[in-house]
Amino acid sequence: MSTHTDIVVIGGGAAGMMAAIKALQEGCDVTVLEKNPFCGKKINITGKGRCNITNTRPWQEFSAHIHPNSQFFRSAFYGFSNQDTIELINAIGVPTVETQGKRIFPESMSARDVSRALQSYMEDLGAALLCDADVIAVKRDGDSLVTTFCRTGGGLPEAVSSEAVIVATGGLSYPTTGSTGAGYDIARSFGHTITERFPSLTALKPRRYDLDLQGIELENVGLVLYVDKSPVQVEEGDLSFTDNGIEGSIGYRVSRKAVWALSHGQKVELELDLKPALNLEKLEARISREIAAIGSSRSTIGATKLRGLLRTFMPQALVKPFADSHPGLGADNLAAALKSWIFKIDSYTGYERCVVTAGGVSQKEIIAKTMCSKLDPGLYFAGEVLDLDGDTGGYNLQIAFSTGALAGRSAAQRILNSRLVSEEG
Repeated sequence: MSTHTDIVVIGGGAAGMMAAIKALQEGCDVTVLEKNPFCGKKINITGKGRCNITNTRPWQEFSAHIHPNSQFFRSAFYGFSNQDTIELINAIGVPTVETQGKRIFPESMSARDVSRALQSYMEDLGAALLCDADVIAVKRDGDSLVTTFCRTGGGLPEAVSSEAVIVATGGLSYPTTGSTGAGYDIARSFGHTITERFPSLTALKPRRYDLDLQGIELENVGLVLYVDKSPVQVEEGDLSFTDNGIEGSIGYRVSRKAVWALSHGQKVELELDLKPALNLEKLEARISREIAAIGSSRSTIGATKLRGLLRTFMPQALVKPFADSHPGLGADNLAAALKSWIFKIDSYTGYERCVVTAGGVSQKEIIAKTMCSKLDPGLYFAGEVLDLDGDTGGYNLQIAFSTGALAGRSAAQRILNSRLVSEEG
């Protein structure tokens, strides 16, 4: 079987569906190849199943959360901004709400509402959606690109030719959703460079991790990342201890640099500040007041009263692991311990449960204003397959939506302009 369409989109995730939508709105025929039985499988697990769609921060603030080079993303963001994302999601029947940290979620707090609405809208616009389609290769054949794929479960290879192909296959994170790195192979086959890839927004595992910490969530704490004893990143916010290690918003934010350092043989430590709002002097004064309130003194407070004192500075569940981590803990060194709890990090969670892949198709080989390959004028890239990622908080889905929109619109305009020139000639 061999067919022809204007544009083939490989991948029916956030970037792929948005690319298809924008190309269809421009008036092109689009075929979407998705290896899963339905689109948006990874969308459905984002934000713990609630889908943090985007973040409302203006570019000046938003860009600080984009890596490794936010300027590459600038054109895509302005071409389809976070406000454009919210308007489209609302327009296709999914009301949204803004929560703490300027994060946008569906009002229903159901990620499936977002993925289903995007797929329905894409199909209503006329997309030819082929699910259970596993792409084998993309090759140049004269003026066309030929995409070969097989249906899941076997069958003879099928092919579809097109004037443009948009690769939106995702990265390596959560391979159970279909992100197996196929897009990198397509990129390499056209001569593209793939920068070093590694897990980001992932759990960091401390040495001799105390299992009593699992399930504890902390709000408004401070965290400093040290690499080879030098402080490289300071964060403040929420932190979680899970079965995998240290997570939560600030744990994730430091994980990118931490994983890079660990994978390159560097020593990594985290310093947790349980009371970032108080400097050491004010914390010492508060400790003295609390000791006096229980009828004791710094020199006479015993172990039992010390444990009781700890409950005024931290959740009950944290008292035992905190005390166990600080042998010799007493009134005189309590403030220092509260301000500087050191975790030596030995490992991290890999692609099986990380949120996003850092690294990918080199930015140097992509035209930032179109998402078009510099090596083949019919090849475009969008989403996580690119060497482009963001912090937790809606930034990565916005990267997918913005780069997908730009790739879809650019590919369609190139095709339509080429036809116009031919007709005029």
